[in-house]
Amino acid sequence: MAGSSEERLLYVLKSRGPVTARDLGTALEITTAGAQQQLVRLAGLGLVSGEERREGRGRPRKYWQLTDRGHARFPDRHSDLTLDMLRATEALFGAEGLDKLIRHREAEMLAAYRAEMAGVKDLEARVAALARIRTREGYMADWRRTDDGAYLLVENHCPICAAATVCQGLCRSELEIFRAVLGPDGRVERTEHLLAGARRCAYRVSPAPRRAISS
Repeated sequence: MAGSSEERLLYVLKSRGPVTARDLGTALEITTAGAQQQLVRLAGLGLVSGEERREGRGRPRKYWQLTDRGHARFPDRHSDLTLDMLRATEALFGAEGLDKLIRHREAEMLAAYRAEMAGVKDLEARVAALARIRTREGYMADWRRTDDGAYLLVENHCPICAAATVCQGLCRSELEIFRAVLGPDGRVERTEHLLAGARRCAYRVSPAPRRAISS
């Protein structure tokens, strides 16, 4: 990316989704006018676009978001090679061979995640650890506790999106990995899915009900 201010602005739009120039200025610690100026420049480059939304009886507010070109500034690592390998595997070994490849990847990831999270027993700590691991792998993950006591794990970027589009078994596999590493204390469900048209992937982790101790 060309400069730090541009990189920070695109990062905020990537991680937060549509925001106003005012909210963007607050996040970047600059004036609303300064944020607006940068947004107009990036819109001229085709990286962002604005959409007016009416909220209540007041004047419509303009929300800014990344365009496809803007999203492309966050690289899909090794996408071309990965796609070629997936297609070659299926062509040579069929769907069964591709499934074996996914299961092998799943086993390796699960072993690595479990090793890094060894000794972390608390569910909240495990969710936080998983978010750190996924961020390190390029998923721009974060998490928060919801009002009802569950946890929301969000991945704002998918570095394997191109591969997952061709082979959706990768997404199914990663959901199973999350369920395995978070353990029986948490129930994991995907609530937003990039491949289903959402802007990100999100997972709700609900603490499992405690079993009553029989007397």
